[in-house]
Amino acid sequence: MAVAVLLQACSTHDVVKVEVRNATDLVRMNEMVELDYADVLARLSVSDTIVDDVAPSVVVYDAYGDEVAYQVTFDNKLIFPTAVEPNSVSRYTIEVGVPSEVPLCAVGDCYPQRVDDIAWENDCIAFRAYGPALQASGEKAYGYDVWVKRVEYPVVADRYAAELDSVTVAEVARLKSVDPDSAARLYNSVSYHVDHGNGLDYYKVGPTLGAGTSALLDVNGEIVYPYCYEDYEILDNGPLRFTVSLRYRPFVYGDEEVVETRVITLDKGSQFNRIDVVYHNLSSPATMVSGIVLHDVDGVMEYDAQKGYAAYAEPVDSINGCTYLGMVYGHPVQHVSPLYFDEAERTQRGATGHLLMERIYQPGETVTYYAGAGWSKWGFDTAADWAVYVNYYADILASPLEVVLK
Repeated sequence: MAVAVLLQACSTHDVVKVEVRNATDLVRMNEMVELDYADVLARLSVSDTIVDDVAPSVVVYDAYGDEVAYQVTFDNKLIFPTAVEPNSVSRYTIEVGVPSEVPLCAVGDCYPQRVDDIAWENDCIAFRAYGPALQASGEKAYGYDVWVKRVEYPVVADRYAAELDSVTVAEVARLKSVDPDSAARLYNSVSYHVDHGNGLDYYKVGPTLGAGTSALLDVNGEIVYPYCYEDYEILDNGPLRFTVSLRYRPFVYGDEEVVETRVITLDKGSQFNRIDVVYHNLSSPATMVSGIVLHDVDGVMEYDAQKGYAAYAEPVDSINGCTYLGMVYGHPVQHVSPLYFDEAERTQRGATGHLLMERIYQPGETVTYYAGAGWSKWGFDTAADWAVYVNYYADILASPLEVVLK
C-alpha cells in the first residue's frame, strides 16, 4: 500500500534523507514507501537519462546502514518496504550507487497453456484471474481464484509446469484405461490441487465473484457478473511489486455498452491486492458490489460498513485447513451483509451466497479497494487471527504513514 509523501524545500544534496512517520498506536509493518524516482534523482544531481543501455541507480539504507531492497515501478516510483513502531519515525538515506540483487518475490505471468490464466503471487499468497480461452470453452468462472502457499519464494510457475507437463498428461491419459489407480497416483503426484509441501489450489470459484471480485447491480438488484478478461498488460513484475492491467469485454448495462478495466497490484508482505476499477461509458450512478463467495452457511463472518471491511473464514477442510478471505475499503461503504442464494441458484453456482460490500459508483471515477486471502497453515491459526489482520488493514488504510524527503 502507498503512503503519503511531503517534500520539504531544500537544496540539492548527494544524499536524500527520508523520514517515515507513524502517528498511530499501531506497529506498521510491510508497507511500501513510494517516492517519485525522477525527483529523487534530481535531488541527487543525477540525470534520469539512460546512457549506453545503463539506467541511473541508487542504494537505499536504513538507520543502521543496512541496505534496503527497492524497485522502480512502471509509473516511475521508487518503492521500498518500511517498518515503523507506534508514534515513531523510521529514517532512511538514498545515495547514488549500484544496489544488490533483490530476489523475486511479487511476480506473475499469463499461462496460455492453461486457458489464458493470469496468475500472480508474493511471499504470502497467490491468485489468478481467468482469461479468454476459458470463456471460449463455455466454462463459467467469474471471480478471482486463491492459491494458498506456505513458502516465501515463488511457486506458481513450477506448479503450472508440473500440472501441464505433456509427458505426464499423456501417461495419465494412457493409464486411465488400463490402471485407474496408477493414473490417479501419477496425477496426484504432480497436481497443484494437492499440497506437495508448499501449498495448493483448493479454493472453488465457479460462476461466482470468488475472492473479492467487483461487479455492478442491475435495476432489479441482480449481480451483472463479469466474465473473463479480454486483454491484459503486465506493468510490474517484481521483485517487490506485481501489477497487471486487465480490460474486460463490453457488456450491456441498461441501454449502455460498458467496459470495465482493473489494475491489480500485489506487494511483498501483503495478503491483499490493491484493485483499481473503472467502468467506462457509464453515464449515470450505479450500485457497485465487491463480493466473496460463501461456500457454506457455517463460515465465520465479521464485517463493518463504517470501517469498510469484511472478513470471512471458510469451514475447515479436514485435509487442507481453512482459507480466509477479506475485502477492505478503509472508509465507510453503503452496506455490508451476506446475500444468500435460493435453492435453484445454489445448485447453479455451487455455493450458498456472497458476502457483499456495496457502494455507489459515480461515472468516470476510479474505485480503489483491497481484496485478498490467507491460510490457516501459513500465518493465521484461527478465524479470529484473520479478522484481526483485516481490521488492522482497514485501520492503516484510514491512517497512511507520512513520508518526508529532506
